[in-house]
Amino acid sequence: MNYSAPILIAGFVGGALRGIVGYIKYQTKYKNVDFKPWHFAGMTATAGVVGLLAAWATKDLGVSFAGVEELPSSVAFIIGYAGGDFIENLFKIISGKSVLYSIGNS
Repeated sequence: MNYSAPILIAGFVGGALRGIVGYIKYQTKYKNVDFKPWHFAGMTATAGVVGLLAAWATKDLGVSFAGVEELPSSVAFIIGYAGGDFIENLFKIISGKSVLYSIGNS
């Protein structure tokens, strides 16, 4: 199987952007939150890897978009951005669970 670098890079960048947006959202939502460079870098890298894996899995499935057989980098970017949600929902479908974890007695 041919895995072109632009698709994997686009997936990683999409995931990393999702991580950055999530971190900024966290920073602005809560008051008195310190900026932790290592936490920021680790979370961004992890989200990037999840995005890369989501783009890789989509390419590996051989799904065509709008009649185009090759996965465009722009779609790989979007898949990378939504990669965490994609993997979470795929797990829910496979496991038959509606939630990944529960808190308390709910």
